[in-house]
Amino acid sequence: MNRQRKKGRLIAYLLAVGLLLASVVGCSSTSAPTDKQNDAGKSNASNLVPKNGGTVTIGLPEEPDSLDPQKSQMATASLVTSFLGGALLYLDPKTLEVKPHLAESYTASEDGKTLTFKIRSGVTFHDGTPLTAKSFKETFDRALSPDMAGSVTSFMLGSVKSVSAPDDKTLVLELKEASATILPTLADSAYLQPLSMEAIKKQGKDYLRNPVGVGPWKFESWKTGESITLVRNEAYKWGDGMSENQGPPRPDKLVIKFIKDRSTMVAAMDSGAIDIGVNLPPKDASKYRKNEKFTLLESLKTGISFLNFNLSSATLQDSNVRKALNIAINKEAIIQADLKGEGEPAYGPLPPTLFGYDENIEQYAYKFSTEEAKKLLEAAGWKENAQGIREKDGKTLSLTMVASDPLPGNQLIQSMLKEIGIDLKIQVLETATMIEVTNEGKFDICRSRYAYFDPDVLFVFMHSSQIGGLNTGRVNDKQLDSLLVKGRTTMDLGERKKTYQEIQKLAVEQAYLVPLYMPKEFNLVNNRIQGVKQYPRVGIVLQDVWVNE
Repeated sequence: MNRQRKKGRLIAYLLAVGLLLASVVGCSSTSAPTDKQNDAGKSNASNLVPKNGGTVTIGLPEEPDSLDPQKSQMATASLVTSFLGGALLYLDPKTLEVKPHLAESYTASEDGKTLTFKIRSGVTFHDGTPLTAKSFKETFDRALSPDMAGSVTSFMLGSVKSVSAPDDKTLVLELKEASATILPTLADSAYLQPLSMEAIKKQGKDYLRNPVGVGPWKFESWKTGESITLVRNEAYKWGDGMSENQGPPRPDKLVIKFIKDRSTMVAAMDSGAIDIGVNLPPKDASKYRKNEKFTLLESLKTGISFLNFNLSSATLQDSNVRKALNIAINKEAIIQADLKGEGEPAYGPLPPTLFGYDENIEQYAYKFSTEEAKKLLEAAGWKENAQGIREKDGKTLSLTMVASDPLPGNQLIQSMLKEIGIDLKIQVLETATMIEVTNEGKFDICRSRYAYFDPDVLFVFMHSSQIGGLNTGRVNDKQLDSLLVKGRTTMDLGERKKTYQEIQKLAVEQAYLVPLYMPKEFNLVNNRIQGVKQYPRVGIVLQDVWVNE
């Protein structure tokens, strides 16, 4: 029970702060999304030949707390450890199919509960230890041990019942039940990379600052408060199919500098102190779009910003009120206020960067109309008083919205709802406090967001079994429950896609939330660095990088 409580708190924190759990995972056999998939320097590199040597410097906004991938919950730690590791599978960014990487092949049993992987030969850890099926068994057993309860890795492997390695080449995962999300989860090269137990035993408590992986980069040094330096793994020859370069990286070194202040990050890019700036603020994107010195990489993130309704609120139990709130919100104005226009309107609970997105959703989604919103409230019995606020049975139409960020869009939402006669009060709370308040149901509307790798995220937000957990909206819909279970257990991708299309239609029809927008991810690259790639759901890919000087 204690482990379950820890797990619930972990998921709540991760989703509340919008953290992308798995930086290189996804699941689909459909065509790729239409977002830009930029290559840094591509426009001026057609006549250039890649060469070895040089140093690439990246700026990150935070310093990792640990480079033991099983002992950190930080996104920056996940990015750094992904350079050091690899995974059983990888996501093809063009087809969005999950394909073999450190596993040369895999099969699933008819009932979907047994997955068998054949491990690739010739792969070695940075310390020279050969990679075997036992390496993965020991890694996953460690992640699932009581010592790791509440960690990201234990959550990601939550559907695994047992792990076995009958021989050096064969890895078998027995699942508690069929899980459509397990394969994309196993494509995570950060959290679920194989670990060298020999190195962990040798380093002991120092392992978190002396990691050993199987990836293209090897750990060299860590200057606290300043930088982490990685060097080329000369033995590397097992690249995944995502990149042209299947061997060692071309640069000699990869230096990761910690720059907390965003303006300082931008100044470092301008001065040439760093080559790649990660997570550029939207307000700076337009400045670099046509700058010949830089390439701005951009793609939609794998989640949405939305307003979550508390359905235990008497006022919000009326679907006409929920629909009126949807219609009253001008999403374009919110995008301009929060993101300086650098985002796209969201029409339902899923973004187009996730599997199962309904491409027809815009046709049946709610359209902005202040007048239509007023009519819905009138039909629901809410009449304007002398102050322009609506009343019904002596009760004023007053709602409270909680948020963890003081975004400019909060006040816009407040004014938009006042236009239709709703008095909205705003409470900006610290993340931990907001989680507590929403878990206790002490709110009407919650300003929320998520970033995730699979549409199964809707299960934790909307399934009735999650009331008391992350279903803070108290959604209790038997039809929706059935569809959400089907979505997470159906292995056939065609059927699974249809299921999530039904889920989106039902969520929109019942107006369980107000989708606001899909933010973009921006990364800036100095054109002296060639071959940096960025894809939706994958992020930055450095395997083809080289220094042009």
